[in-house]
Amino acid sequence: MAAKKVAQQDVGALERAKRFLRNVWAELKKVHWLDKTQLIKYTGVVLTAVVIIAVLLWVIDSGLGFLIQLIF
Repeated sequence: MAAKKVAQQDVGALERAKRFLRNVWAELKKVHWLDKTQLIKYTGVVLTAVVIIAVLLWVIDSGLGFLIQLIF
């Protein structure tokens, strides 16, 4: 009796996994994928923003470090 329940649970789990993967594939078909030029442009924008923020943080950190040096 217990073996029958385990077998039914395995089949149910396998069917749930198959259904999940079918749903994932269906959702991936709906995704709007960027073309190469858009990808390059957006990557450039992100990298530029990261560099600008990194420089700003470095300037602020250096300025605060200098002020703390003057105080002490």
